[in-house]
Amino acid sequence: MAFMKEIARGAEAVLYLDNGKLIKDRVKKNYRIDEIDNALRKMRTKREVKLLEKSSELINVPNVIKSGEGKIVMDFIEGKLCRDFLNDLSKSRRKKICKDIGSTIKKLHDGDIIHGDLTTSNMILKEGKVYFIDFGLGFVSSKIEDKAVDLHLLKQALTSKHYEIADECFNEIFKAYKPDKNFLERFDKVEGRGRYKGRA
Repeated sequence: MAFMKEIARGAEAVLYLDNGKLIKDRVKKNYRIDEIDNALRKMRTKREVKLLEKSSELINVPNVIKSGEGKIVMDFIEGKLCRDFLNDLSKSRRKKICKDIGSTIKKLHDGDIIHGDLTTSNMILKEGKVYFIDFGLGFVSSKIEDKAVDLHLLKQALTSKHYEIADECFNEIFKAYKPDKNFLERFDKVEGRGRYKGRA
């Protein structure tokens, strides 16, 4: 463990880099009873591993090496977070990446996988390919509502992080997603609820 280095820390987990492998260690919450805390961490870790394994058959995600006791060991994707370069790209390059993001989300949703935290912080570009990471808030659902909310949250994240290019990016993502009539209707309803909340 001499080479293990902490690279990120969130509310739910700490990420370590260890000899080219990424270790996601779910943090113990002292305000929870030990038995409940252990059970929750194990359950959430198990769920995330299942989602990563299912997603790996559809899109580019980190390969899970092993897991247990609230930890996941996976391949470290050595690339750039989309968050850090999307604003600086040429329009044509940005358009291509946004199309890739849109078609990737569509593949996930067609497989009934909801990512739950679609932001450019959870997308990595490596050798021209977009990888999705961090399925900690993900779940399985065939509901159009859940898929529409997933995309709506991405739109909000783009507006928050990439304000000047948010509309341009989301339009390309949405076009590549190729929504059908039912999805469009549901998405409009989700958007309407979001606008109403914003005014409240």
